Amino acid sequence: MHELIISACLVFSVAVSAAQDHHGQMTARGAHAMGFDQEKTTHHFYLHEGGGAIEVTVKDRKDLANLEAIRLHLPQIAKMFAAGDFSMPHFVHAPNVPGTEGMTRLRDRIAYAYEELPGGGRVRVTTRHARALQAVHEFLKYQITDHKTGDPLHVTRVP
Repeated sequence: MHELIISACLVFSVAVSAAQDHHGQMTARGAHAMGFDQEKTTHHFYLHEGGGAIEVTVKDRKDLANLEAIRLHLPQIAKMFAAGDFSMPHFVHAPNVPGTEGMTRLRDRIAYAYEELPGGGRVRVTTRHARALQAVHEFLKYQITDHKTGDPLHVTRVP
């Protein structure tokens, strides 16, 4: 029985280590792809009735280097996503990112708009197409989970 408990603890330890390795590797790839320090910034992903939002802000408003990098990155993301190019999320997260296939196929039904925020920026994602909305929500839920943001996995009101 004691050996069974030790074996179960080892399996759990390996699983926890793999999850931590995935998150650490994702964070490193994210810093490389996005051009800003993932530890000095905060990501948020929100699901709205007509789409959702991707927000990135600096933790310290005096951090002008990361603030500038965020404001360069997010408009680029809006353009790439509008063109159906999800290569960056695929690079950052490694596996195929849920929702991107539908978002690519239905790209003419989805709008992306960059907005500057105090301390960062936001990309609003909007659609009136049911299948496109489903894909957007699938994508955003995956981002919430993989980035471990703690954001709600349900539709919230637009701020």
